[in-house]
Amino acid sequence: MQVLDHEPQSWFLFEADGELYLDANCNHGAVGYSFMIRLTTAEVQKYRDEGRDYLNWLAQDIHNSAPILAASSSPYKTRKATKEEEAEASTALAAWQAERIREIRNTTQNGR
Repeated sequence: MQVLDHEPQSWFLFEADGELYLDANCNHGAVGYSFMIRLTTAEVQKYRDEGRDYLNWLAQDIHNSAPILAASSSPYKTRKATKEEEAEASTALAAWQAERIREIRNTTQNGR
């Protein structure tokens, strides 16, 4: 799994074996969490057609639906990524963040 794109404090887009996953950052008052789904074929097509604007909308829609609440009727609730997929995303995110830190350090050191 690898990070393809992100919107700070909103979402990360991952890819694994040709599948796309959106990890939405959700916050409801004092409760914050991420909620990752595998994109459907229709969602992938909308992303290809509309780009990041669609992912911004989708992440907000996931957030607004509050899929972790027991009383929620969120259409995303049943689409939650597996623990294995979430673990792979976490590993990919850590590697991506480490690479970004290295790039920043190199830029800073070379810019002196």
